[in-house]
Amino acid sequence: MEEQLQDGYDVVVVGGGAAGLNGALMLARSRRSVAVVDAGAPRNAPAAGVHGLLARDGMAPGELLERGRAEVRRYGGHVAEGEVIGAWRDGDAFTVGLADGRAVRARRILVAAGLVDELPDIPGLAERWGRDVVHCPYCHGWEVRDRAIGVLATGPVPMAVHQAHLFRQLSASVVLLTNGRPAPTGDQAEELAARGIRVVEGEVTAVEVAGDHIAGLRLADGTLVAREAVAVAPRMRARAGFLAGLGLHPVEHAMGVGDHIPADAEGRTEVEGVWVAGNTTDLAAQVGAAAAAGAAAGARINADLIAEDTRAALAAHRDPFSAEAQALLSGPASGGDRHGRAGSSEPSGPSAPEEPGDRESV
Repeated sequence: MEEQLQDGYDVVVVGGGAAGLNGALMLARSRRSVAVVDAGAPRNAPAAGVHGLLARDGMAPGELLERGRAEVRRYGGHVAEGEVIGAWRDGDAFTVGLADGRAVRARRILVAAGLVDELPDIPGLAERWGRDVVHCPYCHGWEVRDRAIGVLATGPVPMAVHQAHLFRQLSASVVLLTNGRPAPTGDQAEELAARGIRVVEGEVTAVEVAGDHIAGLRLADGTLVAREAVAVAPRMRARAGFLAGLGLHPVEHAMGVGDHIPADAEGRTEVEGVWVAGNTTDLAAQVGAAAAAGAAAGARINADLIAEDTRAALAAHRDPFSAEAQALLSGPASGGDRHGRAGSSEPSGPSAPEEPGDRESV
């Protein structure tokens, strides 16, 4: 469904996954004008179903998002397709620029653009991603239970060891492949041995497939380690390059597994008026946690806007001829009513640069 964006909103949500849609739902139900801009590239698109989400376990990711979009629209929120390429300060608000040249003004921004999983460059790995190449035991572990699982080390060795123990809970046949990294030693090696997790050293050069199933992992010396499923920890990169114009840049996560946009417990970033939720800030969040974070951020944004509206109303009450009073007479920054319908003002912020640099899919 194609939806026309208006000139301005109380809140623009960048990203239409679980976090973004739930944030928008909370805002729309609070009678805030809100627009979700989504590029249609959800992280979990390769998966057959969403798991670990109460009352929605096993639902196809696309169906879950379609239901979410319908719920946001039910309360007057807008959901539109588009790729956000930049965001800039625009007086006391923001301008959000899209790849197709559109610009939307917002009093607040909620970034819920998710992340990109960067897999090791091993032939055959990406083709099986989301099927029998998995990363999260809580998202996909049940589906590979009791199979022969190979845990492929990709980052810090302690993280690979941790992942091996998690998948050992699901299968009695787990092998940790070091993939050229140092083999665990000391207590880590003893713990793996105690649980029957074999360690295989050597570089992995390919994932071998027979028919439509994984047959094993090929090592550089030619050895085939027979496995039926592979667990791998991808490097996770936040989709946040479009925030550079606001001085917000992804930073390395403390666990060394990727980068993210730091925020406080409520989703506030270091830039006043910009909030984040979901995998953009919490790399480990599953769908349920991302949705909860979006809802919490939406509620806090609404409270923040109420505080701003109250300050303006108080100033106008004290001085009917003040700038605040005139602003109240002419309408809020959104230029429309509380449900996002059109105002007549044109966005006054800067236009998107001709060469925007890092374009992010949201």
